[in-house]
Amino acid sequence: MTIFFLVSFLASIAGAICGIGGGVVIKPVLDMLGLETVTTISFLSGCTVLSMSCYSVVRSLAKGDSGVDVRTGTPLAVGAALGGLAGKQLFDLVKSLFDNQSMVGAVQAGCLGVITLGTLIYTLNKSRISTHKITAPAVCVVIGLALGVMSSFLGIGGGPINLVVLYFFFSMDAKTAAANSLYIILFSQLASLLTTLVTHTVPAFRWPVLLVMVGGGVGGGMVGRTLNKRIDNKLVERLFIVLMGLILVICVYNVWQGLNG
Repeated sequence: MTIFFLVSFLASIAGAICGIGGGVVIKPVLDMLGLETVTTISFLSGCTVLSMSCYSVVRSLAKGDSGVDVRTGTPLAVGAALGGLAGKQLFDLVKSLFDNQSMVGAVQAGCLGVITLGTLIYTLNKSRISTHKITAPAVCVVIGLALGVMSSFLGIGGGPINLVVLYFFFSMDAKTAAANSLYIILFSQLASLLTTLVTHTVPAFRWPVLLVMVGGGVGGGMVGRTLNKRIDNKLVERLFIVLMGLILVICVYNVWQGLNG
């Protein structure tokens, strides 16, 4: 139980600071430790990310300091919710293709590794890359849809790809992107969870583990939100880069483990 709490708590602190939701750390770390099945880890990770993002977004909105650009954030969130539904169906499809769940984990880890590497390369070179300022609601919905599919399929909530998209397409700085990313994550994970409940595809899990992880997610969200207000954009970006490097190494290990499992 201690491991589940520490992983969800520490990951959610980093997730709340950087806007990556925490799932992008929780999912690969728990996959690496092999404490539950791939399907159960995806479910537990999604629930933890949902609880953390819900706390962070609701608390920020209540205080009037959310940093969310409602004009672009809401269409993105709507698209992410639809993408969350599609991503859940995609995960179920991939799972049905393999008898060995280790292979499902390898597919997820491989996809996450590619996304993480691309994100890291972009982040290190973003000062030399021109950005855009998209405002068309229809385009925002389409972008949100793509983000929702990836986050739901990978079981990571939102992850690093959210931030890169918000940097590139909407010219947001690190802290504004973090706030909007959590807003998107909230809707995509809520849609994914509702789909799981309605289709009766909730995997076998232990209630004490779920409660411990959700508690860690909310606690991490509280600490991370406080730290986010006290640090500047440069430090947020540095933490983000360190996390991407760590996640990339874990993904490579998980692909190797899944192919040989």
